[in-house]
Amino acid sequence: MSPPVNRIPSDERLPEAVDVVVIGGGVIGVSSAYHLARKGLSVALVEKGHVAGEQSSRNWGWCRQQGRARAEIPLAREALRLWEELQEEAGADTGFRRTGVLFLTKDPKEAADWERWAAVAREQQVHSTLLTPEQIREKLPGNAQGWVAGLHTPSDGRAEPSMAVPALALAARKRGVTIHQSCAARGLELTGGAISGVITEKGTIRTQAVLLAGGAWSSLFCRRHGIDLPVGLVDATACRTTPAPDFTDGALGTTEYCIRRRLDGGFTLALRGRGTVNLTPDILRHAKIFWPTFKQRRAGLKLRLGADFFRQLFGSANWRLDQPSPFEAVRVQDPAPDMDLVNAALSALIAGNPVLKDIRIAEAWGGTIDSTPDTVPVISPVPSQKGFFLATGFSGHGFGIGPAAGKLAADIVNGDTPLVDPAAYSYERLIDGRPLAPVGLF
Repeated sequence: MSPPVNRIPSDERLPEAVDVVVIGGGVIGVSSAYHLARKGLSVALVEKGHVAGEQSSRNWGWCRQQGRARAEIPLAREALRLWEELQEEAGADTGFRRTGVLFLTKDPKEAADWERWAAVAREQQVHSTLLTPEQIREKLPGNAQGWVAGLHTPSDGRAEPSMAVPALALAARKRGVTIHQSCAARGLELTGGAISGVITEKGTIRTQAVLLAGGAWSSLFCRRHGIDLPVGLVDATACRTTPAPDFTDGALGTTEYCIRRRLDGGFTLALRGRGTVNLTPDILRHAKIFWPTFKQRRAGLKLRLGADFFRQLFGSANWRLDQPSPFEAVRVQDPAPDMDLVNAALSALIAGNPVLKDIRIAEAWGGTIDSTPDTVPVISPVPSQKGFFLATGFSGHGFGIGPAAGKLAADIVNGDTPLVDPAAYSYERLIDGRPLAPVGLF
């Protein structure tokens, strides 16, 4: 089932023309729209369902620098600053709090990897501390497990996904962005080979610049226009618990469970690195470049050959733009949660922390993550189609870095000096044949 989301009203009347159309009402699309409007551009955001209806409300709610790939650390740092700024501008609580992130391990090799990562992070002004078993016991006095080491970043934070993205959307609207929900983008209108508009189910918006932030739907949209976007889809599961004793205020991760304190007094609970890979003709076609990541993480992944495979195999990517599109057929992607994962995580959490013995699962949900072969997002123009830009493939990291990723996307769309070097996020790296390997720790 879908977790509850703070719903916002739509602007029902489409503008005739804008400077930029943003496709997708998740954290990336909303943040990008906000930053584009701050640059003085007119922006329309279109969303097939409702703002934050899919993965942007189904994630863990972690806002972390800790464990990020080297390329993502500058974005993560800026995102934490922006979370504070945007919360104030929106005039609505996002749930953002700097309460720290703590990872624990029983594996000396993993601890050594963390130590090397911390050295890299310090070069970028992120101060993470490797904790000894004694220091862990001081932080978690009731924990009954024998940890070898911990990694703690006190400047990291957490937010409430169901509150945060709608709040960011309100901030974008204050800047002049029009937000159109239940309004699927069917495709691009091209005139003389150049973008001249976006065709939606409610009409056409004239524009010469389009930013696609469609998450799990981005690859299908691109395929309609002959653009190859290698992205795999992974169904993940999370849940919320009933209110819990004062155990930790921040986020805590282990190989057996990951938790984040919620404003309602419970935890968001999940298992790290677990999910189900949806096998599709696309992912099989790109199997070679996905293999290094799959090999590294296959212990936590299930493979599923389901309806998505046959839908893509026999379905058409050439739907007519004056007829309903696949995006209108599924307004909100709502995969069933994997209750085996939920129950395993809860059992491990309680076994390791007896003070939590009375908590229960209040609600569980699934979500679909769009993952690139190297787990680094694409924030980039598409060279083959002038005026078309991507901000997608965030591989489960999009919520935390969303405000800064949106700022970088806005810089690129507007031709400004980018917030960070965008080379690591280029579209070309996915299609030019260069070897790709997983780069993130977590």
